Amino acid sequence: MSYKIKLDIFEGPLDLLLYLVKKDHLNIYDIPIAAVTEQYLQYIELMRFLDLNIAGEFLVMASTLIHIKSRMLLPPEPIQEGILQEEEDPRAELVRKLLEYEKYKEAAALLRQKEVNRQNVFTRAPIQMQASGEVYFEASLFDLISAFSKALKDIPRELFYEVIKDEFTVEEKIHDLLHLFLNKSAVCLSELFALAKNKLELVVTFLAVLELIRLKEIIIAQKETFGEVQVMRNQERITASA
Repeated sequence: MSYKIKLDIFEGPLDLLLYLVKKDHLNIYDIPIAAVTEQYLQYIELMRFLDLNIAGEFLVMASTLIHIKSRMLLPPEPIQEGILQEEEDPRAELVRKLLEYEKYKEAAALLRQKEVNRQNVFTRAPIQMQASGEVYFEASLFDLISAFSKALKDIPRELFYEVIKDEFTVEEKIHDLLHLFLNKSAVCLSELFALAKNKLELVVTFLAVLELIRLKEIIIAQKETFGEVQVMRNQERITASA
């Protein structure tokens, strides 16, 4: 696959770790490092599969997680007679970084919201849908990847081995999605994926969604954290082009 996308909304490795911790309601002070490492590596593989540009820091964090996991599998060093030694938890430094990052991220979000309120510009704020009046909150890239991963698993395994003619392009799928939004103000991401007839079309659909986000033609949102991802037209974009 040669179609590459680099997104401005692409979060860093600590964002991904926080996402995994919060998604599974894990105790940040007692992270099950083996399970989190496995999930983190799965996300990295998905990013590679989609040919997304992965920053080197993501791979550094992957190495760090593997190193911590291996240290926790090693038996503790024998304690010398008469000497009390308390070895630091291998996860301690990572936990400190996560807590510090979360604190600054929350502070940055608060400052950004104050700026939005002061300028009366609704950027990265709750999204008000005109049709129903329901309030949505912006979803993250990792929510998109999580939904894509689930859709990928739901495709019948036998379709993975079919030889399929390359009938789908990202450009054509972008056109199809924009045409869809002429009649609908919003649609569930899972519904878009369900329309895919095979793995190839599913991947192309996902890449088309990412490109439309980059172009600010659509917005991805949720009613609640880790809830169903909704895809909707960017009303500001429509107004600007009118």
